[in-house]
Amino acid sequence: MPANVVILDYGSGNLRSAERAVARTGVDVTVTSDLRQAADADGLVVPGVGAYAACMAGINELDAGPVIAERVAAGRPVLGICVGMQIMFESGVEHGVETKGLGLLPGSVTRLHARRIPHMGWNTVEVPAGSKLLAGAGPGTRFYFVHSYAARDLDLLLDAAVTTAAHDEPFAAVVERGALSTAQFHPEKSADAGFKLLTNWVATL
Repeated sequence: MPANVVILDYGSGNLRSAERAVARTGVDVTVTSDLRQAADADGLVVPGVGAYAACMAGINELDAGPVIAERVAAGRPVLGICVGMQIMFESGVEHGVETKGLGLLPGSVTRLHARRIPHMGWNTVEVPAGSKLLAGAGPGTRFYFVHSYAARDLDLLLDAAVTTAAHDEPFAAVVERGALSTAQFHPEKSADAGFKLLTNWVATL
């Protein structure tokens, strides 16, 4: 039987494009706000687009935070994408307002210090040894980014496998720690490279 993956519907994210991309890997995919299904699935995808505070409001309204945290603590795979990655950190700061995140990764998500904002388009990444999510990604592999904020406190992530990218300064493009995997870019918009990442993640289920 194929693995079952839930894409969490909390009012934010490219749900249908994420659903299609994950389904291409051969797993059964359900898009739902049902927390029991989210808890029981072999894998849980937390998407997210837009503002950090709005995404956290959606997570809190659904009361999904404890389910995500319990999955990670139990070693059951979770994949956060774009703002779905960002909310895994302790906090996010947008327009001078700090919003509490899920606190599953240390540090804060803050505005990029770059000449051009947002960081939008294809960019290469620096993959650390031992990355499961980006296994097989050769030098020059590019992914599609759309964001103005990022996890920039890389020194706080010493116990994780951190893939970095740079847009006038380095930031975390992928963070892997235990059962929690996160990507700042959009795998579902990243063609073959994104499909390979999703395939690698599904292989861990």
